[in-house]
Amino acid sequence: MTRTPFGTTATGEAVERIALNNGTISIAVLTHGATLQDLRLAGLDRSLTLGSPEPSDYGDNAPLQYFGSIAGPVANRIANATCAFDGQRLAFEANGAGGHHLHGGATGLSYKVWRVQSASDTALTLVTDVPDGEGGLPGNRRFEVDFTLGEGPTLTLRLRASTDAPTLVNLANHSYWNLSDADTFHGHTLQVAADHVLPVDESALPTGEVRPVEGTEMDFRTPRALTEHDVLDNNFCLGRERVALRPVATLSAPDGLTMTIETTEPGLQVYDARHLPASGTEGHDGHRYGPRAGLALEAQFWPDAPSNPSFPDIRLDPGQDWEQVTRFRFSRT
Repeated sequence: MTRTPFGTTATGEAVERIALNNGTISIAVLTHGATLQDLRLAGLDRSLTLGSPEPSDYGDNAPLQYFGSIAGPVANRIANATCAFDGQRLAFEANGAGGHHLHGGATGLSYKVWRVQSASDTALTLVTDVPDGEGGLPGNRRFEVDFTLGEGPTLTLRLRASTDAPTLVNLANHSYWNLSDADTFHGHTLQVAADHVLPVDESALPTGEVRPVEGTEMDFRTPRALTEHDVLDNNFCLGRERVALRPVATLSAPDGLTMTIETTEPGLQVYDARHLPASGTEGHDGHRYGPRAGLALEAQFWPDAPSNPSFPDIRLDPGQDWEQVTRFRFSRT
């Protein structure tokens, strides 16, 4: 385990880069946003997740905004940046397309410098505290994330949340994946174990419909190759509640390198990064990340749940256990 300086935030807070390695898998995590900056397998000299060696590429309106970070306290969207909660109306920053709230806004977890609680060669725990009212949400809240390297090779993310007042929580790791050395993920094969998907409007907000994937272009129950014709920024419905850890998706490169995602969560947001600038931004190993450079696969609860009572509830009460577990398992065929 190594800890090295990684510049400062726009407000002058020092950021660290913490590298873990168990001999088969290595990662680098930034304290800024609890960001998974790099992931490599032994014997394979390329990063499998999109990231940058430059501190200036991370942060609000930076080229790699949200890349690899923990999105929250409420990841994804809340319609019109407002919702009813416990007899009151909460108001949030309208920082997303269409005037919606996105990923916690400017005070979101992606922009915080998390504290190192513990660190070893194969495990890291980061924590951050959020005061009552920040971001428009009630409750003094604590968030924790464990990064653990395992045999296989695997990376396990364990996210925990607690509060002293009823509040809303939906967390997601926002990494983008490209398992090949190509400029896009086209040709990768994707499988998602979801019978339903949430259609979205032009602002990527769920319409409220829960649509069967049968007979549609969103049917990934059988693995199929991704092409430039696939348009993806949707929540795939894995269930209606948090359950025991189980496999939910696989992504495979043309050379057979495969990532299997296991999660406890009821949803998986799949985003194709088509909105990245055509000029691209330089990332790991000299790659320039343009549209569709990587595929985001974000385990979480369903987006805009506060506006849709039929969606799985994201309420968190004092004393309630809140823990998300997501595991990334890599293999070669």
